[in-house]
Amino acid sequence: MRATSRPVAMAPSAANDAPAEDGFRRMLAAEGTDTLLVCMVDMQGRLVGKRLTARQARAEAGEDMHACDYLLGVDAEMVPIPGLRSSGWERGFGDFSIRPDPATARLLPWQPGTLLVLGDTVDHEGHLVPHAPRSMLRRQLERLAATGFTASMASELEFTVFQGDWQQLRAGAYRGLTPDGFYSEDYQVFQGTGREPLIRTIRNNMEAAGIPIESSKGEGGPGQAEITLLHAPALESADRHVIYKTGVKEIAQAAGKTASFMAKWHEAQPGSSGHIHFSLWTPGGEPATAGPEGLSAEFGHFLAGQIALLREMTLFLAPVVNSYKRFQPGSFAPTKAVWSRDNRTAAFRVLGHGKSLRAECRVPGADVNPYLAYAALIAAGLHGLEQRLPLDPPAEGNAYLAEGMPEIPTTLREAMAALDGSAVLRAAFGDAVIDHYVRAAAWEQSEQDRRVTDWEIARYLERA
Repeated sequence: MRATSRPVAMAPSAANDAPAEDGFRRMLAAEGTDTLLVCMVDMQGRLVGKRLTARQARAEAGEDMHACDYLLGVDAEMVPIPGLRSSGWERGFGDFSIRPDPATARLLPWQPGTLLVLGDTVDHEGHLVPHAPRSMLRRQLERLAATGFTASMASELEFTVFQGDWQQLRAGAYRGLTPDGFYSEDYQVFQGTGREPLIRTIRNNMEAAGIPIESSKGEGGPGQAEITLLHAPALESADRHVIYKTGVKEIAQAAGKTASFMAKWHEAQPGSSGHIHFSLWTPGGEPATAGPEGLSAEFGHFLAGQIALLREMTLFLAPVVNSYKRFQPGSFAPTKAVWSRDNRTAAFRVLGHGKSLRAECRVPGADVNPYLAYAALIAAGLHGLEQRLPLDPPAEGNAYLAEGMPEIPTTLREAMAALDGSAVLRAAFGDAVIDHYVRAAAWEQSEQDRRVTDWEIARYLERA
């Protein structure tokens, strides 16, 4: 029997955090601020919202902003997904609201005069919309807090820079794409120096926007780069992730280039990963990941839960058809649901020591929605904690060759079926939420299924 949906708490009010509210109002009133950008995050992990004039924003500072509820019911092309219970033509596409979270407010150096604030998605009664990505993460963080732990997380996003801006690439139907590089540049300083004006601009702008950067480097493909964000509490980390990702695209666009976070843009080139690092802490700020013999017992259970539910939560880590093109042996993207100690062939890599001891989930690509991925990892970890699941010994050597280990789903269709049948994740998120994302994935799959690809034409037009 499927679990029933759990009620979702009232959304936090801006008035509950007076220092953040004061800071938000000061930035809004600052000389030169002429625009307030109020955003929520959609199912694809994109920022959606409205721009307000500073005059209007000052008059309405902190008030909810109305938006059409189809924003959580459309595909990447903004086409309404049929068959959803939360929105649709038969429901009239009404409104919900974006409730600004003043703790997220920051000036965007790459958009002069613009103040950005993220918000929670709330219904007419002021309750969090259950299937909104930020709501889903909030819910799992509340469950984690009830066990006496908090989560620190960080995203590690790779992207490919192409010559030409979006308009030029689109006008050419995305054919003949030219990466802004010539060969594998993983850690290569000389090749990276050619792109340093862009990467340096990104680093400096993110630092100025309150998104601390650890480092940047070249990656395994031509034109591919990685900029590592510092860890933070899970919700703050997810907020930084989506602002950073949008900012990278906008800064590249301004430089006449295109930055793409597509998981796999060419079969002969490396995919772009979105590795997630995570650790457990006490509310007092003490690390809870390490123990006398390496991992603490609690973190061992937490990691065991994630491994046990990896197949069931893969849809939240790899959300679209293209995501699954990364999962190839010898690709540095995992294929087996195993963990290891500092071994990049496994799905989970444990690394660091002392306070820096953490696990890295290597399954997501750069197309991941961080709120969904973080929420799923925490929900799976809680399952391990609650059931006291034992952690198997770490994988040794080449995990791609490990026998008898669960395989990570290789298609969106397979991942969708695994999530649909997950009693544990249905209990954690509620039936309505799981049904919503399964239906969205089914629509995405059907959209791909009915397309005739260039590969099919080249292979069958003459030979069929």
